[in-house]
Amino acid sequence: MSHTISAQDLRTKVARIIEQAGSTPEEAAQVADNLVMANLSGHDSHGVGMVPRYVDAVLEGGLSPNTGVKVVLDTGPLLTLDGQRGYGQITGVQTMQMGIERAKQHGVCTVALRRSHHLGRIGHFAEMAAAQGLVSMHFVNVLSRPVVAPFGGGDGRFGTNPCCIGVPMGNRAPFVLDFATSRVAQGKMRVAHNKGEQVPLGHLIDEHGHPTTDPGVVVVPQSNGLFGALMTFGDHKGFGMAVACELLGGALTGGGTWHQEADNQRAVINSMLTMLIDPVRLGTQPQFEQEAQAFADWLRQSPNAPDSTGVKLAGEPERAARIERERQGIWIDEATWAEIEAAEQKLKQR
Repeated sequence: MSHTISAQDLRTKVARIIEQAGSTPEEAAQVADNLVMANLSGHDSHGVGMVPRYVDAVLEGGLSPNTGVKVVLDTGPLLTLDGQRGYGQITGVQTMQMGIERAKQHGVCTVALRRSHHLGRIGHFAEMAAAQGLVSMHFVNVLSRPVVAPFGGGDGRFGTNPCCIGVPMGNRAPFVLDFATSRVAQGKMRVAHNKGEQVPLGHLIDEHGHPTTDPGVVVVPQSNGLFGALMTFGDHKGFGMAVACELLGGALTGGGTWHQEADNQRAVINSMLTMLIDPVRLGTQPQFEQEAQAFADWLRQSPNAPDSTGVKLAGEPERAARIERERQGIWIDEATWAEIEAAEQKLKQR
């Protein structure tokens, strides 16, 4: 049966599992908080459903508990950090804390984070920056089984390679644009597969390169042992953005790009290039805030399209979901819940 569980009870359960996998109580709590916040925000693909994969990655040695970032280079406005395969919920926050401090000091900071384990919802890091009045841009690549096909290609060659832009809006909630460059996130296909749902045409190709509506083609091996692949959003435009994320997030950070045959390792290694800008130090803060709010107001004055509830800016659906799910609880499908329970049993039996 499926479960509807309160956010706090879910945090407690996930923290217990992460701690059993070797993390300190403090690290386990931070990882659990981050995963549950993804569920609260409506992004179940980056939420507690990742726990079984994290447990497998720890047991395989691809994820290192209690490991923070190592400073490789620090010139002030330029930072290069090595995540040392630690939890991305830890290394990502450390990266942002250091970058925010430098940006406040120098006006700008570019941070290259390499070799972190799965960073989760990148919007979390943009929200951290926006809360300090900073603009942020994030380019991320993914080193694990390639699940996205290049435009014009017929198999997976790279990851979902997210891009995120966060913009503070003065005394209003920030603009947080956070998207995978695939048409949908890989985790959303895992959730759909676990629910037994089909997805619209145009999202996936099967292991032969043909269009399909079955999300299972990118979740479990098919009859020939191969997988299908996700497609990029916007055809060649999304493909171009995905390549940019691989080049900036992977190559420029020193974390590496994907150019090898797929393996069965469960670890998800991310590298991320983050650029932070302080509008105050840039000297444009008053105009920036005034113009940003004026433009948002202008957009909202557009009449509702048919069958639409009106214009929404990036970040608003997540904030609305948090209010609703905090009140009503978080729904976990039967298959995902069973996987989480099995991961906990696996740790108890080792």
